[in-house]
Amino acid sequence: MQVAVEGRDAEIEAILLEVCHTTRMGFIAVARVTESRWVAAQVLDRIAFGLNPGDELDVKKTICDDIRQCGKAIIIDRVADDPEWRTHPVPMMFGFESYASVPIVLSDGSFYGTLCAIDPEERVLSATETVDLLNRCAARLGAILSKRKS
Repeated sequence: MQVAVEGRDAEIEAILLEVCHTTRMGFIAVARVTESRWVAAQVLDRIAFGLNPGDELDVKKTICDDIRQCGKAIIIDRVADDPEWRTHPVPMMFGFESYASVPIVLSDGSFYGTLCAIDPEERVLSATETVDLLNRCAARLGAILSKRKS
């Protein structure tokens, strides 16, 4: 599976830093997500989550798989307060309290994966300005990845 640039790309890294600075989330990643795989394309890890570019998770044990299926962002300010997610096995398994994941769509309309962020602390992510920023960043990532794909 071809992933972003298999590691470090300055343009993508700048976007991850922007998301980290704005949201205060400790782990930000571009993930390549297909029906059968979740692969970290590029990561910014300030909480020692432990994933590196090229690392894989069982896609069926990720929320990114839900995003691949529905095509919509999932934003959780505080898992413990969210009736839909507080008993979900994924937040419990990975130990995060806040989560944001936005689909990355390529210029041809195909789903690439997600811009995802997690943190063990509660973060306010559902504010309109934050959601708009995440969507803009995902669109920029889609444009970058589309150029590299062609």
